[in-house]
Amino acid sequence: MRQIQRRAFQVAVGLVAVVGLLAVAETVSAQVPKAAKGDWPWWRGPNFNGVAESGQKPPIRWSATKNVAWKAAVPGRGHSTPIVVGQRVFLQTADDNAKSQSVLCYDRATGKPLWQKELHRGNFQERINPKNTYATSTIACDGGRLFVLFSNNAAVKATAMDLDGKVIWKTTAAPFIEKKYPNGYAASPVLYGNTVIVASDCEGGGTLLALDRDTGKRVWATSRIGKTNYASPVVGHVAGRDQLLIGGLDMVASYDPKNGKLLWDAPAIAMQTSGTPVWEGDLVFAAGGYPSGSTAGIQADGSGKIAWKNNQRIHEQSLLVHDGHVYGINDTGIALCWEARTGREVWKHRLKAPISASPTLVGETIYLTNELGTTWLYRATPEGFEEIAVNQLGTIAFASATICGGQIFLRVADMVEGKRVETLYCLQRDGGR
Repeated sequence: MRQIQRRAFQVAVGLVAVVGLLAVAETVSAQVPKAAKGDWPWWRGPNFNGVAESGQKPPIRWSATKNVAWKAAVPGRGHSTPIVVGQRVFLQTADDNAKSQSVLCYDRATGKPLWQKELHRGNFQERINPKNTYATSTIACDGGRLFVLFSNNAAVKATAMDLDGKVIWKTTAAPFIEKKYPNGYAASPVLYGNTVIVASDCEGGGTLLALDRDTGKRVWATSRIGKTNYASPVVGHVAGRDQLLIGGLDMVASYDPKNGKLLWDAPAIAMQTSGTPVWEGDLVFAAGGYPSGSTAGIQADGSGKIAWKNNQRIHEQSLLVHDGHVYGINDTGIALCWEARTGREVWKHRLKAPISASPTLVGETIYLTNELGTTWLYRATPEGFEEIAVNQLGTIAFASATICGGQIFLRVADMVEGKRVETLYCLQRDGGR
């Protein structure tokens, strides 16, 4: 336990560089957490944007027998993406029959189950989208504590646990009530300073709030439009300041993560989205998909000016931005590349829908898995679609790929005698590609 806790929460220290006493260069805020090397501790990975740590060499090709370090049975059902902290892998799951919601822990080296902690039993939302689960949020970890969200008893329940599964605190963060669109909860928490930030966009009164990580007590709360939305918030250092970004409700909005004060908003995307914004330079990029499709780039300087906008429907997946270009996959399975500053479409290429997982970028390679367990690897380049490999694992896949320390963690499922059976795979190179 002490060895694990020594990895506790590293913070990116803000440095100021003075050149000739005339120029000052601002770096990442000290309030934005930094992942330990080789870890994937929260939704969308160490950089909060789907971009994996550079320099690693995960496998390019795999199957149920090729480049498999280990595989482990996952009880229950969920879309929670695995997180990796030190030598442990964590994810959420739900048992629809027992109506239980739990956190699972596995040994990173062997896949051996280390513990399972049930947090809630009963009080499941009566109806959700058949594609969704009661364990869709992804855990966030500060190196020594896990922060877990489940929707239960018409509310978002937040729990802090240590890495051995001991509950530190548990609280009702906000109501979560759906009437017109009973799709189920999907948002993941984000860490900032000593808070964990939670989104609950619903017909029960939308709220964006921050809880103290030590106590679970509310630090601030901001009211949102009382309509359903499924986006996860994210904190980025954009246009010279920390900004808490969230899409949906017919807009992209930015808040001060210290107090929840609205900084700007822009009427840029759809009412509902499950994606998380990304950013580059002074631009923020986001997409939505219901009731209409929209993908946009927005000035993050406080003006809320829309730099560009199109009608691409990207409902569940998050975007990637790399080297001046935005990459996305729309709801019909078409991979797209746009020029980041202008929104000009550079290329598009049809893959196979449906796709719910978000893409992950490793170096110049995009990893993208569809709902049937097929993962495409293709180049992040404006020169055109360049396929690297296509791999098959399982026949059902909704969780995004976790890629860290040269390993890929994939949560997939198969139908066995009419029953969905989930498996967690750890993939790594075995002397080849």
